Amino acid sequence: MRGMRRCLVLLSLSLIVSAGATQAGLDARMMRMPDVSSTQITFVYAGDIWVVQKSGGTAHRLSTPPGEESFPHFSPDGSFIAFTGNYDGNSDIYLLEADGGLARRLTHHPSPDRMLDWYPDGKSIMYASSMRSGTNRFNQLYKVDRDGGLPEKLSVPYGEFGSISPDGSTLAYIPISRHSRTWKRYRGGMAPDIWLFNLKKHTAERATSDVANDAQPMWHGSTLYLLSDRDQNKRANIWALDTRNGALKQITFFEKYDVALPSIGPDEIVFTAGSDLYLLNLQTGRQEKVNIEVVSDRATLKPRRVNVASMIRSGDISPTGKRAIFEARGELFTVPAEHGVIRNMTRTSGSAERWPDWSPDGKHIAYFSDASGEYELTVRSANGNGEEKTLTSLGPGFRYSLYWSPDSKKLAFADQAMNINYHDLDTDKVTRIDKGFFMTHGSLMNFEVSWSPDSRWIAYSRTLANRNSVVFLYDTVESELHQVTSEFYSTGLPKFDPDGKYLYVLTGRTFQPIYSDLDNSWIYANTTNITCIECM
Repeated sequence: MRGMRRCLVLLSLSLIVSAGATQAGLDARMMRMPDVSSTQITFVYAGDIWVVQKSGGTAHRLSTPPGEESFPHFSPDGSFIAFTGNYDGNSDIYLLEADGGLARRLTHHPSPDRMLDWYPDGKSIMYASSMRSGTNRFNQLYKVDRDGGLPEKLSVPYGEFGSISPDGSTLAYIPISRHSRTWKRYRGGMAPDIWLFNLKKHTAERATSDVANDAQPMWHGSTLYLLSDRDQNKRANIWALDTRNGALKQITFFEKYDVALPSIGPDEIVFTAGSDLYLLNLQTGRQEKVNIEVVSDRATLKPRRVNVASMIRSGDISPTGKRAIFEARGELFTVPAEHGVIRNMTRTSGSAERWPDWSPDGKHIAYFSDASGEYELTVRSANGNGEEKTLTSLGPGFRYSLYWSPDSKKLAFADQAMNINYHDLDTDKVTRIDKGFFMTHGSLMNFEVSWSPDSRWIAYSRTLANRNSVVFLYDTVESELHQVTSEFYSTGLPKFDPDGKYLYVLTGRTFQPIYSDLDNSWIYANTTNITCIECM
């Protein structure tokens, strides 16, 4: 369902999902957002809140309702856990007794709220929200009583994460945050510094000033612990700032993994690095890994029927128009236009198939499959008979939509490195014909090519360094690439006409033809004159 190929289908696709049995206790890796009290650790695992003794062992799950929980924090006395819960279609702050029970909702604004910290007296909670920002691009800080009521906005213009000093007089916070960004070792204008705001005098001062990322401030007496990637490895580690003299000292020294979302308790800091959870003793400075197991009914592993009609991601129509093929939940389904059965073509719960494309001769379906561990170009018979055949060994990476040539002998596609490629089934060879600029995941998702009717030429548009898009033609016979539109304006969506004489491109709001006459001279027609671009 790309470009000019569209279809409307009413269907109900389903599949059986199953998994094998496993051991009773599960080593709980990938724990997230931990916090620690004097006796327990709480963390998020599988979208729920769990608690375990500080020494580790078997964890106990506190939350099971549908919806995600995040950022759990113990009250200073360890008797309550405040967290962000998404139970009613919105992320709000909830309060839960540390030994379990019914969670009580504290905030009610339709903007999302992120739990940050308790006030030292245990009577109030600080959270971040965009409720009065006027935009969802930044948050501000709020205080709400643990018994509920109207929140109070703190007197700082921006705020993402923060902590209140033990005497309740100073807020340590960051006005911007990169905690959920996927790019690391950043050294630009969004690298946050930590600020100190006097809640009584309403004055502010910068506590750190570095090109690195300083985040997650945590008070312990007059020492402010923080997360920073300023070390020689540019890995996020825990540092300690003495607010009396400004001395800064590195505490953890992870070289391979970043420390993620640390949280402080009465005597320790708990954090994750890689897939493991650690406790850092603030008196000795020693850190120890905490081994945790979780026990659950693992209801998601029970075989069940799933309706995947709402999970369709890509598809194509057969040459006859009698059937269509869709990708949904990593499986490929062929669907009749009117009468007939829906067929699951792949039935591979252990791998994902993506970007199906029906060959013009109707004999094969091509797609990418990660059955080998990486996405490789794969084909199988369109009637479902026989085994699939893996055509490539491209290795690590992600690939995008496939485009058959009209003779059903070549397949063009782009990959995550912005390479534009085609695979020749006769020679069993992948050729890289070009490399794009500024092609993010969204651009690659929408990338299209058009084959000439004789299967010789590939037409496509891509962005140049000046950010204008131009049309290129690649000759698969001579292995030559030609730019056929000017870089002084943007053109795109090239489409060959059925006879192969015209290549239409979109510029502004007008489709304009590029014409090839019998002596292979390519000319471009705009709204005022005809200009020769290139003679091939």
